[in-house]
Amino acid sequence: MKRLINNKFFEGERPLFGMKEIRLEHLKFYPGESAIKECQQVEAYQCEFMCKYPFWHNVHTVIDDCLFTVYSRAAIWYSRDIHMSNCKVDAPKMFREIDGLQIEHVRFSTAGETIWNCRNIKVRDMEAHGGDYIFMNGVGIDIDGLRLQGNYSFQDAKNVVVRNAVLDSKDAFWKTANVTVYDSIINGEYLGWYSKNLRLVNCQISGTQPLCYCTNLVMENCTMAADCDLCFEYSTLDAGINGRITSVKNPNVGCIMAEGIGEIIIDEHCQNPGACKIITKQNAL
Repeated sequence: MKRLINNKFFEGERPLFGMKEIRLEHLKFYPGESAIKECQQVEAYQCEFMCKYPFWHNVHTVIDDCLFTVYSRAAIWYSRDIHMSNCKVDAPKMFREIDGLQIEHVRFSTAGETIWNCRNIKVRDMEAHGGDYIFMNGVGIDIDGLRLQGNYSFQDAKNVVVRNAVLDSKDAFWKTANVTVYDSIINGEYLGWYSKNLRLVNCQISGTQPLCYCTNLVMENCTMAADCDLCFEYSTLDAGINGRITSVKNPNVGCIMAEGIGEIIIDEHCQNPGACKIITKQNAL
């Protein structure tokens, strides 16, 4: 049975350093550093964190219904088996070098540089604002329910599945590998450049110059807004688009099927002229 610590406040350096099997309830952590460092089997419930680096080098941590204020930057790093639910996070740089991270019903108001270099990540119902570079270098990411505002998301991530997301994110999925996105809305310029094995299923896409320099891009039952121009440059792909595409430029190898394409640009820089089959209702008749 865990030792209960409740209705107190702590401040300064490392007040609970190295403790094991503790449950924290209704605590406030005032300015200081590393309040719960090098700990194991910790549960935190309805606590408020105003200190820097509260959870570093921890194992088996459960955090529920807590508040991380703007002063609690870089709160959870270098740890294993972290489960956070029903929390509000107002500080950037949350989560680095975590193996085994679960996030449920969490709201990030300032999510810049959050969830970096983490592995084995499960997300259910998460909202993040200001989330520039979120999920960078992540490996093994399973997401269902994400509302994100922030650029450069998922850069260099590998083995990712995303469902039911709304991503307002310039340069999303750059240099990713083995990513599948289902039933989602993706708004932002330069989507998926330099990706490998990116698959988009039932997605709505907007933003200029999407999906260029891709290897093995697959699109199934997707729609592309009018601002999706100069698509697929130098990409190898199999793309099935519902509706029209404004323009396609120098696709490499594969097949593009759409109801119509406003402009097909094949210029002197095209690497494999004619190697990509382009099928529309007009030329199928």
